[in-house]
Amino acid sequence: MTKSEIPVMPQFFDRYINLADNVLILDALTQGATFENLVPAKTLEALGDLRYAPDKWTVKDIIQHVIDNERIMSYRALRFARNDKTALPGYDEVLFGYNTNAVSRTIADLYDEYAAVRQSSIALYKSFDEDMLLRSGLAFNQTISVLALGFVLVGHATHHANIIRERYLPLLS
Repeated sequence: MTKSEIPVMPQFFDRYINLADNVLILDALTQGATFENLVPAKTLEALGDLRYAPDKWTVKDIIQHVIDNERIMSYRALRFARNDKTALPGYDEVLFGYNTNAVSRTIADLYDEYAAVRQSSIALYKSFDEDMLLRSGLAFNQTISVLALGFVLVGHATHHANIIRERYLPLLS
């Protein structure tokens, strides 16, 4: 199924979904299977632990955030695909960000973890049939389908890669 087949476009999450191409969900997930496809590792290594402004995350923090978010969205997709109607809460990304150890990790290590988590998401989405993809649930006070959550995974990573390109890469000039 493609992005255009999302039954209801969820508010808030649409900002990420709109960044994904209108291709089959498995193709979209596979295209972003490594963060290297979004931003070369050598580029981020050159940035080190720079921040583009006070109190902003480092690029390592951003990658860790994308990894954490992918795990949470995949968990939501699993619950809804299995027809679990429990309303799921949002999560505090700032709290998560302050409680990681991303700055002590290497870009290569973070890229490896991202690839592993994305491969897990791809395997999960391969297991879903059309009925499962169209199931929905309540997350962060928004009704969202399993299909939409898959495109959130793709668009969220793209969103943060765009932030890195727009706000961090100029620091190298």
